[in-house]
Amino acid sequence: MDDVTEVTEVTDGARTTAALAALGVRPGDVLLVHASLRSVGPVADGARGVLAALRRAVGPEGTVVVPSFTPENSDTSPHYRARVRGLDAGAVEAVRASMDPYDPSLTPAPSMGALAEAVRTAAGAVRSAHPQTSFAALGPGAGRLLAGHRPDCHLGEDSPLARLYEADARVLLLGTGYATCTAFHLGEYRTPGPPRRAYRCVVAPGGVRRWWEYEDVALDDGDFPALGAAFEEAAAEGDVRAGRVGAAECRLLRLRAAVDFAALWLTEHRRGPSG
Repeated sequence: MDDVTEVTEVTDGARTTAALAALGVRPGDVLLVHASLRSVGPVADGARGVLAALRRAVGPEGTVVVPSFTPENSDTSPHYRARVRGLDAGAVEAVRASMDPYDPSLTPAPSMGALAEAVRTAAGAVRSAHPQTSFAALGPGAGRLLAGHRPDCHLGEDSPLARLYEADARVLLLGTGYATCTAFHLGEYRTPGPPRRAYRCVVAPGGVRRWWEYEDVALDDGDFPALGAAFEEAAAEGDVRAGRVGAAECRLLRLRAAVDFAALWLTEHRRGPSG
């Protein structure tokens, strides 16, 4: 019997751009992108090819923004807890000693995926200053949108999410689900009296490495899939568009609508702190 080799079709850049346009991405858009390139399937030139398609879709006046979070430099993150689980005290201390301070020009964001790294490392990219929840962006709005990211405000009013809200940005879930919809976190900040917690990470002000602890809203994305489903069911016309890009089912959301709905839904569905 003859051997059969399965051939996976590679999507070219023009078809990817056309699929984004069919989904509703427009020239001039400010676009916050969460991407699973594995879900999208093979695209010519990989993550850089997807980035090129996104930039063609938003045009020279548009801006592409991605999360470039760095939980790897924090010992209060789920990433850290998973990394040290089962280790003895000496091994834990070795892990802590190996954790590099955040440098916006150098620190990678491996847990954010290949597209985020393609944006972060592209010529002309801008990155915000937060040592754990930075964003990276390309386009004429990048500097304005990412400026003023206060180090003790992950995703609230002094973060790029609030600037994206003001800019009437849209969110592209490119092969990902609502669990990744970072914009919902701004809704957490806009609930009455959101619970707060301590965070800690490695920084290097003046070139001196040290641990820094601060307090901010207790971020929780555990109910974001349910929140997203409710948002989609209640959404006004134009607030959510669905379609395929490559092999992936995708969503295009109006960020303002998503945040406004999240603030109301989270207020209703989450219990406040006791006492």
